[in-house]
Amino acid sequence: MKDEELVNVVGGATSFTSAAFLNAIARGIETLFNVGKAFGSSLKLIFSKKCS
Repeated sequence: MKDEELVNVVGGATSFTSAAFLNAIARGIETLFNVGKAFGSSLKLIFSKKCS
């Protein structure tokens, strides 16, 4: 292709709608959820042993 044709090429995903960006956001949310779940489970275990 010539340079003039390359300038007119339109396409591709924007940075906020790309699949890689959305996948990174989903993985980050999933990681935070898993950390919270593990933290909650450990607190529950600690407090249940203290109370019994």
